[in-house]
Amino acid sequence: MNAATTMSTAQAKAAARQKVATLAFWSIVVAGVVLALKVAAWYITGSVALFSDAAESIVNVIASAAAFWAIQVSYKPADQDHPFGHHKAEYFSAVLEGVLIVVAALLILNEVWQSWQHPAPLEQPWKGLGVNGVATVINAIWAWTLIRAGQNARSPALIADGRHIMTDVVTSVGVFGGLVGAVLTGWQILDPALAVIVALNILWQGWHVIGSSMSGLMDRAVDTQEHMQIRDIISANSKGALEVHDLKTRIAGRATFIEFHLVVDSDMTVGASHVICDRIEDALKAEIPSVRVTIHVEPDDEAKLPKGTTAVPFA
Repeated sequence: MNAATTMSTAQAKAAARQKVATLAFWSIVVAGVVLALKVAAWYITGSVALFSDAAESIVNVIASAAAFWAIQVSYKPADQDHPFGHHKAEYFSAVLEGVLIVVAALLILNEVWQSWQHPAPLEQPWKGLGVNGVATVINAIWAWTLIRAGQNARSPALIADGRHIMTDVVTSVGVFGGLVGAVLTGWQILDPALAVIVALNILWQGWHVIGSSMSGLMDRAVDTQEHMQIRDIISANSKGALEVHDLKTRIAGRATFIEFHLVVDSDMTVGASHVICDRIEDALKAEIPSVRVTIHVEPDDEAKLPKGTTAVPFA
């Protein structure tokens, strides 16, 4: 890889980092605006369902701030204490978000209990629902933006934040429809009943966020489709080698770690085998962002396939 290509790659990584950090910062701002709107909607109506919606937005603000911090840490270069980098920092942010979701759900259930003990009619419901509707539209646009950007940048923190906000959107739509029904029918019981549904829904989402993050912390391998893509790239660029075996992968945030054994003729020089390794590494880096490749070169007596095999060099 020449100097120009290296510089271009470094510039692309820096641009991607800046974009992710900018989105994470603005996520805090958007979450704050949405929280203010939802608190206003709750204050106007006194609805426990709208209170539950606002409580979830408090989680969004804290989670967005945690994601911003985690993303800053995850982009730090490897150092003596962290030779493999800081990529997993984003998973801690996602785990925190899941825990906060659970806490918010418990607070909502407590508010529901108080509402059942001391029921009160809704005040200015249409005005409150209008304010909450504006917050929901803002949330929907931002959630879609974060999920798309997180997937492109392979950022667990952005994806978790976006999915949680999208869950908030679904919740808000359900609350809106239910409260409209409560106002039109006069069934005030719909208000606390909706809050219970909201609490149970975000409990489920919190568990899902925590589970996904724990998979990353446990060094989950890439999915089957990406595994086959990696095999194809290695096969297409391993000319001169005899075999590849023991392919292993793991994901740490946006980074993908790949390691495998490359079998070559025992008479091949170190320089010649290094050329093959460089070719494979360059091909993987061209197709997979933030990839880390480790190749263990072995002589032909370590091969697992029968001698003379001309198929794909994977054992």
